[in-house]
Amino acid sequence: MTKILVIGAGGMLGTDVMHALAPYAPRGLTRTDLDIRSESDVAAAVEGFDVVVNTAAYTRVDDAESERELAFTINAEGPRNIARAARKTQARLIHISTDYVFEGTASTPYPEDAPTNPLSVYGASKLAGEVAIQEEHGDFSTILRTSWLYGEHGSSFPHTMLRLGLSHPTVSVVEDQIGQPTWSMDVAQMIKSIAESSIVSGIFHATNAGSTSWFLFARALFERAGWDPERVIATSSENFPRPAPRPAWSVLAHEQWSLASLPLPRAWTEALDEAWNSFMHTWVGETPHGKK
Repeated sequence: MTKILVIGAGGMLGTDVMHALAPYAPRGLTRTDLDIRSESDVAAAVEGFDVVVNTAAYTRVDDAESERELAFTINAEGPRNIARAARKTQARLIHISTDYVFEGTASTPYPEDAPTNPLSVYGASKLAGEVAIQEEHGDFSTILRTSWLYGEHGSSFPHTMLRLGLSHPTVSVVEDQIGQPTWSMDVAQMIKSIAESSIVSGIFHATNAGSTSWFLFARALFERAGWDPERVIATSSENFPRPAPRPAWSVLAHEQWSLASLPLPRAWTEALDEAWNSFMHTWVGETPHGKK
């Protein structure tokens, strides 16, 4: 029987991965259980497992601009430690990366082999993690890039928008950033598909299909809450300056799923409908500004 280790099991994605892989009785390690910056601790943790799934990461995009060393230690050296440990035991490694490795100036979906050019420290640290894994254990490592991730367990854009919708008459949201809202449970199922397949290496884009703007994503959330979508006001990124630059275009292609004869990701709207019925509807209620 395949023995699976999930690193970062306490996070939004890690929690869903543990659920998706439940038939395999995976062992989950949270950041409290394992510091991936310790090569010796990682080596001990990986021993005895056939598949290692790494969802652990430094994800505070803006803070990374002033915490560069910490971001690189966790997002680059941590994955290198995991890849080295997996190489010693010949375990397969499945690692989660991000759309932030791209600069976001394209106008068509980024293929998996598109040139990378991150704009932020966070993106650079995640790209360094990809490179480290490929250097240490490339023949038995699969990298899954995701973006605009949301889920039940942890903070996310939908949670923020619905919370603001409960307390504010209007909400301003940028319309000049385009991407793919992606449900963490769908990514967990993609990870499961890779783990159950004969795929042992390569790069896959683990996002829901289609594309939209943050503005239209927010309106879709308001519509599902039964609120007037006109309460969401379009604005531009220049009105919301952030320490870290964001890719303006974060739409990723999915060709590798077809080439590997694995299921293609479903549309983001379909995933959102299921996520809404599963848990998001519990986040909203009757308020003066947004009655159902």
